[in-house]
Amino acid sequence: MKVEPGFAEPERARIAALYWEAFGAKLGRVLGPRDRALRFVAAALDPDHALCARDGAGQLMGVAGFKTARGALVTGDRAAMRSGYGRVGAAWRAGALALLQTDVDNRRFLVDGIFVAPEARGRGVGSRLIEALAQEARARGHAEIRLEVIDENPRARALYERRGFVAAGRRPLGPLRMIFGFRAATTMIRRIG
Repeated sequence: MKVEPGFAEPERARIAALYWEAFGAKLGRVLGPRDRALRFVAAALDPDHALCARDGAGQLMGVAGFKTARGALVTGDRAAMRSGYGRVGAAWRAGALALLQTDVDNRRFLVDGIFVAPEARGRGVGSRLIEALAQEARARGHAEIRLEVIDENPRARALYERRGFVAAGRRPLGPLRMIFGFRAATTMIRRIG
């Protein structure tokens, strides 16, 4: 298995589908229906904020996204939102998504999602992607990595804990849980220095 930065243009649809499989339950009420969401996510993906795991034959196994002051893995701006959802649809969707946004913490490297292809799960892909994120963070001068995991995803949290992350806080969603389908997100941090 090899982890490399970026992805090729023909991989956009596959990455969007994997992203939607991983995060669609959380984002479905806002970005759905599925076909529109897939088009929007595919167009909004930024290869400059992606690390991709591939098998020996070059097949995509998983993706780790990160966020910087210059963007994130999915960086749909208002124009992309309007293109995908129309003026009114884009306005309320952008507003709802803004409620979930986390800041770019200049002291920590911010993970913007990790997802693994179903056929590659259980093969250490997630762990390799986390270690690649740690290398990327070190190369950018960070001593810590930060991510958020929703309470309804205990498998992901267990993986992060095995890879050295510790809980640093919990953010309840309150009434927004009706829109996003989860009750709270836990901020987790891993020292890499």
